[in-house]
Amino acid sequence: MGAAGRDFHNFNVVYRGSTQEQVVCFTAAQIPNIADRRYPPELAGPGYPDGIPIQPESRLTDLIRTHDVHEVVFAYSDVSHEQVMHHASAANAAGAGFRLLGPAATMLKARIPVVSVCAVRTGSGKSQTTRKVCQVLAGRGLRVVAVRHPMPYGDLVRQRLQRFATFEDLDAQECTIEEREEYEPHLRRGTIVYAGVDYGAILERAQEEADVVVWDGGNNDTPFYMPDVEIVVVDPHRAGHEVTYHPGETNLRRAQVLVINKIDSATAEGIATVKRNIKALNPGATVIEARSPITVEDPEAIRGKRVLAIEDGPTLTHGEMTYGAAVLAARRNGAAQIVDPRPWAVGTIKEAFVTYPGIGTLLPALGYGDRQIADLQATIDKVECDLVLIGTPIDMRRLVKFRTPAQTVRYELEEAGQPDLASVLSRIG
Repeated sequence: MGAAGRDFHNFNVVYRGSTQEQVVCFTAAQIPNIADRRYPPELAGPGYPDGIPIQPESRLTDLIRTHDVHEVVFAYSDVSHEQVMHHASAANAAGAGFRLLGPAATMLKARIPVVSVCAVRTGSGKSQTTRKVCQVLAGRGLRVVAVRHPMPYGDLVRQRLQRFATFEDLDAQECTIEEREEYEPHLRRGTIVYAGVDYGAILERAQEEADVVVWDGGNNDTPFYMPDVEIVVVDPHRAGHEVTYHPGETNLRRAQVLVINKIDSATAEGIATVKRNIKALNPGATVIEARSPITVEDPEAIRGKRVLAIEDGPTLTHGEMTYGAAVLAARRNGAAQIVDPRPWAVGTIKEAFVTYPGIGTLLPALGYGDRQIADLQATIDKVECDLVLIGTPIDMRRLVKFRTPAQTVRYELEEAGQPDLASVLSRIG
């Protein structure tokens, strides 16, 4: 059971080439346009001359019965503990066992140091923390390569091993908005990024040109590589989620370093809850407190305006956040109104609001392919507003044409006192 990431990795490192098990299919959730495809034979290896079908997760119990499945392996992230056990119950009721593969079976060992940056939920501030880690290490003269958690939404064979050094590389490999959000900020700072499908092959290539690999985690998944320093970001805006989501709690318990982010915008109660849970589950971890200061290009242009707030897509969908940097920027700079985009939503964007009704009066920057980017463009064009605030890590003005004036909201990690990332990374290199 997966979402075109952890599931493929688990197959590659545990089941590919095995003579003891046969994988009859993958199931797909969270990400559109993955179901009803195949994991190709070029990646599946011996024993799978036709590849492996990828089926909708809704067919799980039928698939168990049809194929006489003995075991279901749950392999995706940012899911509540309750939902994981609902899946386990469904598998058990259909006659199959239910399994979570652990780090010992799935983490690959590098020849060079690895620093991992993961989180307890999507949208905690992991990406800006990763960028700061890369900055600290590169500032000491180390060659740093970032390896990003997978987002292979296109041709899986072509995407087996991807290396990005320039914006032109993103265009050549037809990256989605979701991919660009993660890769572009690294490239702007001169950090080479690797990603793809086969993370064993990716590791072999990446460590050839690096002194240290930084694992840039996705969702709240655990690292694919065995880290020498394991950093996990905690979000006090969703206090308590660090102990109720999978595998976020695993990350919380494993972390050597815990970054409590967004202390400048979170409530005192939320911060206190997070600290209590850290003390209960991982009291030996080093705790860093950090802010995420927000900047805009022209604050005065926001005052009194009707604003369309565009936020990071996955953070609003399966991340379940109800606001982000664009909303905070609008509120702090005196916007008259945050415009509800739902009356104007079209196509797959309209479908996203139905699938994730908790999104509310924000527009998720979803772009998992050309059709969805076109739907996003059409929705933005229809919304009646005075200004668009773009709260994603990329400048969407490179991909979407805005008829209404638009500003990009920036946010970076800023540690509050000691300890800081430089101190916990001092032994790397």
